[in-house]
Amino acid sequence: MQNLWNDQEAAQYTDDLALRVYTSRLLGKEKLLVLHGGGNTSVKIRTSNILGEEEDILYVKGSGWDLETIAAAGFPPVRLGHLVALANLPELNDLQMVNELRSHMTIASAPTPSVEAILHAIIPHKFVDHTHADAVVSITNTNDGLQRIKDIYGDEVVIIPYVMPGFDLARLCNEIYSQKATDKTIGMILMNHGVFSFGETAKIAYTRMIDLVTRAEKYLESKNAWLPLELKVRNTNDRLSHDIAELRYHASRGAGFPLLMMTHRDGHCLGFAQRDDLATISQQGPATPDHVIRTKRVPMLGRDLTGYSKQYHNYFDEFSPQAKDPKTILDSAPRVILDPEIGMCTLGRSAKDAMIVADIYRQTIDTILRAERLGGYQALPAKDIFDVEYWDLEQAKLNKAGSTPGLSGEIALVTGAASGIGKACVENLLMQGAAVVGIDIDPAIEKLFEGPSYSGIICDVTDDVQIANTIEACARKFGGLDMLILNAGIFPTSSRIESLDMSLWNKVFKLNLDANLVLLRECYPLLRLAPNSGRVVIIGSKNVAAPGPGAAAYSASKAALKQLARIATLEWAQDGIRINTVHPDAVFDTGIWNDDILQSRANHYKISVEEYKTKNLLKVNITSDDVAKLVAAMCGPLFDKTTGAQLPIDGGNERVI
Repeated sequence: MQNLWNDQEAAQYTDDLALRVYTSRLLGKEKLLVLHGGGNTSVKIRTSNILGEEEDILYVKGSGWDLETIAAAGFPPVRLGHLVALANLPELNDLQMVNELRSHMTIASAPTPSVEAILHAIIPHKFVDHTHADAVVSITNTNDGLQRIKDIYGDEVVIIPYVMPGFDLARLCNEIYSQKATDKTIGMILMNHGVFSFGETAKIAYTRMIDLVTRAEKYLESKNAWLPLELKVRNTNDRLSHDIAELRYHASRGAGFPLLMMTHRDGHCLGFAQRDDLATISQQGPATPDHVIRTKRVPMLGRDLTGYSKQYHNYFDEFSPQAKDPKTILDSAPRVILDPEIGMCTLGRSAKDAMIVADIYRQTIDTILRAERLGGYQALPAKDIFDVEYWDLEQAKLNKAGSTPGLSGEIALVTGAASGIGKACVENLLMQGAAVVGIDIDPAIEKLFEGPSYSGIICDVTDDVQIANTIEACARKFGGLDMLILNAGIFPTSSRIESLDMSLWNKVFKLNLDANLVLLRECYPLLRLAPNSGRVVIIGSKNVAAPGPGAAAYSASKAALKQLARIATLEWAQDGIRINTVHPDAVFDTGIWNDDILQSRANHYKISVEEYKTKNLLKVNITSDDVAKLVAAMCGPLFDKTTGAQLPIDGGNERVI
C-alpha cells in the first residue's frame, strides 16, 4: 500500500480540520481501503463556543459524504463530552443514538454524523482513521482469521470481535480498548469489518493506517493470496439478449418494481461465476457489513428456454414481496446474480446503483478468492447479515429516500438520437429516470450525454447485423428493453411523381419503413419481457393525414409505417405491449430545417419567418422538446391504458382536422 502523504502538499493545510480533510482524501483515493463512501475519519478539536466557553468537539465524517471528495463541511461538529458519556450507558437504541448525535451538534445544518461517532469519541487520540481495507478483511474472513491477525500484528492492535456498527460496537470497543490498549497500540482490528488507526497528528494516523494495511498485504503475498488472482474462463454463447432480459424480468418481479441489470463478462467476473464451488463460496455472505449485497447463483439449464424460464421463476419466487410482510421486507430482490453463461449481473433502480454494486462485488470476489487461498472463506453468520440489512437505520434511510423518478429501472432505445427530436427524447427519458441507449449513424452519438444511464452506439438502422448487435449491447448494458422510440427517418428533397427516381423511393422506404419493421421484429422478444410491459412510440408525420405535393416517397413511407404500427398493435396487445404514434408538424429545430429553407417557405406564403413558424390554429411554435415530452408521457403511467393511438402535435392543422 503506497503512502501518499506529501509534506509540501500538507504544508498548505494550516489547521487540524484542513489536515483532516487532506488525509481523508488520501484514504479515499485508494479503492482497496474504501469504496463508494465507505470508511470514516475524525479529529478532536478544542474550540470556543458563542459564549466564549471552551469545549471539545469531535469533527467526524457525515452521512452522504465520500472520503475521496470530502470537504470541511462534510465533518459535522459534535460535543465530545456528551459522546463519551453516551458510551457508558447500559443501552441505547439506534434511533435514540442518531437523535443524540444530531441534537448535540454545534451546527444545526451540518450532515448527520457517522453512526460510529461514539466509537471515534472514545478512542483517546486526536486523529482517528477507519477503513474497510481489502487485505485486512480478506484475512479476518477465514476460518482461523483471529489467529492470523494476532500473528501479523501482535500487541500493536486491539482486536474487537464482530458486532454490528452502532452503539453496541462503540460500547464494546470502549470496554476492550480500556483493558487491552498499551503504549504500543497503534490501531484496532474489527473482525469482519475493518481497521482503525489513530495518532496525535494527521500524518501519524494516516501513516499507521498505511503501515497496518501494508503488513496485511505482505502477509497475503507470502501465502500467494494477493493480486493477481487469475481465473479460468470457458467459452460461452455470444447471443444472450433474450436470456438476460428474461433473468431481469424475474428479478424485477421478485423486487416488485423494474430494475436495471448490468452484465459484467470480463475474465474475472465470468471466471468466478463458472467456478465449480460457486454454490458454496458465493452464498455465505458479504466480506464486511458495510457491503451487504444479496447474491443469487443461477446455474443455466442450457438453451431449453422453457425449463430455463421455469427455473428462474422458482429461484425468484422466494424473493417475491407478496410472500413477505412489506413492513419488514422493503427490497427483497438480489443485487448480484452469478451465472456461468452470462457472468456477473448487478441490479439497481438506476445505472449508478448497479455500478456501485458491481464495484463492491468485484472487491468481494477478490476477498473470497484470497480467503480461499488461506484455507477457506468464512463470512458473517446469517443472523448478523440479516441484522445489518434490516437495521433500523438502514430501513430509515430507505424510507427517507422517498419516491424515484417515474421511469426508474427501465430501459429505452431511441433511434436517430444524435439531434432534433431523437436527442430531445433521450434527454427527457433520462430526466424521467430511465436508462437510455441512443443510436445514430452520426459518431457524435457516442458522447452525446454523460453519465452511467446513457449509452450511445453508432448504428446504421438499415443494416440488420448492426441492429442485432445494438440490441445485444443494449441488453448487456442495462438488462433488456422496456421502451422503443422509432424516430430515425429521412425527408428527401422534393420530387414530383413524374420525375421521382426509384433509387430515391427505395432509399426512403428502406429507412422510414423497412428499418422500423426490422427493429420492431428484433426488439419484440425483449419488449414482451419488460417488467412493466413494453412500450413503442413511433414518430410519424403530419403528412400521413395531410400530404403535400413533391413528398410522395416520404408521405407514402410514413403512411405505411402507420399501418405497420396498427397491425403490431393488434398482434402484440396480448403481450401487454402498447404502441402509440405521434405526428409532429413544423418542428423547426431539427436538422432538415435551416435559415434559407425557412426564409424560402415564408416567402412562398408571403409572411415572415416567425409567422411561418406559428402557422397553425393555436399560433404556437412546436419544438423538439415539445414532441419529446409527449413521447415520454406516452411511455409513462398516463398512457397505461392507451394503445393504437395516433396523436398529432402540430398546434392544430386545418387539413389534418
